[in-house]
Amino acid sequence: MIRVGMGFDVHKLVEGRDLWLGGIKIEHEKGLLGHSDADVLLHAVSDALLGAANMRDIGYHFPDNSSATLDMDSKIILRETVRLIATKGYRVGNIDATVCAERPKINPYVQAMKTCMAEVMGIDEDRISIKATTTEKLGFTGREEGISAYAVCLIEK
Repeated sequence: MIRVGMGFDVHKLVEGRDLWLGGIKIEHEKGLLGHSDADVLLHAVSDALLGAANMRDIGYHFPDNSSATLDMDSKIILRETVRLIATKGYRVGNIDATVCAERPKINPYVQAMKTCMAEVMGIDEDRISIKATTTEKLGFTGREEGISAYAVCLIEK
């Protein structure tokens, strides 16, 4: 059996926070605001995996009002998500994700993100596609107020 899931996440860019995307720290004058480390890419992927397995969303499993998840490394969220879907007999087939940001440029970091995510999930890097785009200066992303990420995944039993 195969199933498909879709995930989306967005976080506001603020000063005084580190910028984490795809499990790696990226040098930038602003970081993403959130209860955890606010890694929009890992959150979107985790939501896609949970959705495909019909297991709700990351807010259900990792609530943003819990002291246990405060400042949590999103790699922990992703690793636990893979473990959760495995309890229903699923494994990751592939992931296709897009990060939407005006700055910083994401493409120089894509390979490091793929390597990190593959290690966290215990899968081959070839199963992960990460793309980057801008909104051509339109909307909150275009004004550099935040970053969003979209992810689609296939899981297999």
